[in-house]
Amino acid sequence: MTNELDRTIVELQAELRNAHPDERRQIEAELELALAELAVITAEQEGAIDAEPPF
Repeated sequence: MTNELDRTIVELQAELRNAHPDERRQIEAELELALAELAVITAEQEGAIDAEPPF
């Protein structure tokens, strides 16, 4: 999953560089979500957060 997510981030960054101004906000939002998802996965792997629900 991480490889796919990494690839998605790279693709979104490339799209953002060449994006039409009308598309920038959507691509930036998608990139922000992908980066946040990667941060969560990394934190889970490092044991910094517990992914289990609190109940």
